[in-house]
Amino acid sequence: MIAIIDINTGNLSNINRVVGGTITSNPYEIEKAEKIIFPGVGSFQYVSNVIEPIKGVLMDKIKSGIPYLGICLGMEMLFQDSEEGSGKGLGILKGRVKKFKGVKTPHMGWNNVSLKAPSLIMQGIPDNSFFYFMHSYYVPENEFTIMETEYGNTFASGIGYGNIYGVQFHPEKSGENGVRVLKNFGGLK
Repeated sequence: MIAIIDINTGNLSNINRVVGGTITSNPYEIEKAEKIIFPGVGSFQYVSNVIEPIKGVLMDKIKSGIPYLGICLGMEMLFQDSEEGSGKGLGILKGRVKKFKGVKTPHMGWNNVSLKAPSLIMQGIPDNSFFYFMHSYYVPENEFTIMETEYGNTFASGIGYGNIYGVQFHPEKSGENGVRVLKNFGGLK
């Protein structure tokens, strides 16, 4: 079962249509999950408060080695904190989410993604393919970067670390390439 974390934001039904998961914020259902997708839009501060009741089970499941895919804010939540407020992320990965400076925000629309390292979730997708973005904050390039995108500066548009994947773009809004990312994730063991 794939648990799609419901934080009352994001386009959950489109994600669910592709992967056939269970949309939930119930810790008991999350505990039974074989994979987790954490989509999110909105404020880091708000989401850090909303996930407080399920933070422990989320961290335990991720650390147990099941596949995890964070989408947009769901990727940002893997890190310790954000310039967006005093909320705390899951802290699974070290680093701080930054605010774009000197460019129009949000970064919204189609942009290309450059592959920096092989990734199971990007199988069958050509380098420099276009995906749909909608965000004002970003994860700086770091040791976990597997994809990067240019917008004012180069940022991590995808991360990978063992069983953990994150994408800053929205696969559910990215047409055929986005569907491929979700199906690739759904097929992970």
